[in-house]
Amino acid sequence: MIRTTEYIDLDLKAEHWHCNRCGHDLGSAHESYKKGCLVYERNPQEVHPRLIDHEELNFSFHPDWIRLIEFYCPECGVMVENEYLPLGHPLTWDIQLDLEKLKAKHQNGVVK
Repeated sequence: MIRTTEYIDLDLKAEHWHCNRCGHDLGSAHESYKKGCLVYERNPQEVHPRLIDHEELNFSFHPDWIRLIEFYCPECGVMVENEYLPLGHPLTWDIQLDLEKLKAKHQNGVVK
């Protein structure tokens, strides 16, 4: 297993993403690990509540413009990622690896 993010590992041999807290398989490394996660869309104003009692002043994104997306491991429930996206924007594919080159580096002992 190769640690890829704080919560995601890559099983290079099987070419699959895994939660590194519980080992749950999050799917093929040829696709986004987010496809194997539970997805929760939140109102940004729930996460960033108004700090002062004034209707015009708010430091949160407006929910008509931005959505907060959270990604959770379906097995243990750890939040593996989150992102703010404009409405209608597809989920980002934030990690795309050249698996063949990565395998070659590991087989040749370049990366340990």
